[in-house]
Amino acid sequence: MKPLPALAAPACVRLLVQGSLWVMLWAVCALSAAEPPNLILGTQAIGGRYHFTQDEPLLESARLIAGLGSGIMKFSISKQACFGKMKVNVRECDPGLKTLVDIAGREPTHRAVLDMPFTHFFFWAYPLTTHGSAGTFRPAERDLEYREMHDLVAHLLRTYSGSGKKFYLGHWEGDWHLRPHFDPKQPFPERFGDNFIAWLKVRQQAVDDAKRDTPHHDVEVWHYTEANLVEPFLKGGQCLTNDILPQVDVDFVSYSSYDSLQRGIREDLFATLSHIESRMKPKPGVAGKRVFIGEYGFPARRYTPEEQNRKSLEVMIAAMDWGCPFVLYWELYDNEGSPEKPGGFWLIDERNQKQPIWHTHRRYFEWARRHVREATMKSGSPPDEAAFRREAAAYLRQELGKLRP
Repeated sequence: MKPLPALAAPACVRLLVQGSLWVMLWAVCALSAAEPPNLILGTQAIGGRYHFTQDEPLLESARLIAGLGSGIMKFSISKQACFGKMKVNVRECDPGLKTLVDIAGREPTHRAVLDMPFTHFFFWAYPLTTHGSAGTFRPAERDLEYREMHDLVAHLLRTYSGSGKKFYLGHWEGDWHLRPHFDPKQPFPERFGDNFIAWLKVRQQAVDDAKRDTPHHDVEVWHYTEANLVEPFLKGGQCLTNDILPQVDVDFVSYSSYDSLQRGIREDLFATLSHIESRMKPKPGVAGKRVFIGEYGFPARRYTPEEQNRKSLEVMIAAMDWGCPFVLYWELYDNEGSPEKPGGFWLIDERNQKQPIWHTHRRYFEWARRHVREATMKSGSPPDEAAFRREAAAYLRQELGKLRP
């Protein structure tokens, strides 16, 4: 039998009428016409301090994450990506690249990664024409911030129209932007709160205007902010969630969740995620839950590989049960410490050894893709998000159960 070609929906309907293998054809049609599923779990590649191939660091990481089975890619696009001391994405950049859209559209490595068949992309997006500190965001920089973000969104919409890709543009931990002294007990410096609100509003307006002004179909771009100090302020106190979030209309909120992973993971995550959600403005144009786990992890400097794996599974299950649309592990390669004293936030360590948590992700993606195929063959359409989420949480509970005595 010759392989079946990829079919548009009308062609599928004709074959269903004409063919005798109608069940198989219906499943093929559903898979070809349906939106690629969000498999919820993922990881990221930001500032890894080691690499193992001759590929540019970003491309090496993207190929590994794709090979893992993930449909999600998260990385930074900023001055540091090309021109900073760390040069976290590529070893050298053309000095003629002056804006975010220059990097996304003209820098070969970034363009190659964006063209890969990931379904969801997350960026820490920091314009090159501004100084990059949201807490000291100046009125003179607002037009520059707006223009770079608007142009990047327009580029993504035009370039990837029809691809089904989804892009989420955000930033690193916002509570540290608001507290550059890194002391949760001290207040925001003067005017930092107002500046941060202005920064988020400009970025959201740029995203919204570009979506309004740019013809596109079957591609989406969203804007998010990231909170990282939540659990200590559930009953009050100055933080992004309490002071900033109610005054902005961001599409999503990322939670860098380490402050909820120190005691009862499930209870603390449910409390913090619900608190973040309660402070968000309604957004009728965005369906479902709008708070996701942007970072979680358990460093090898404090946990054995087995503990790292077990606790990560606890996070995955709790976040899925709460309803997070994404749960992103920090991260592919460790970004902290040194060879002598590594931080140990990794799926793959600096000796190129895949850790138990890597294999947990790999097995999950194998299960998830098989489950989607089988469910589609059985019912004629892919499982909806709620059904997939229930089955995914059940699968992960089984995996966690295998680890316990």
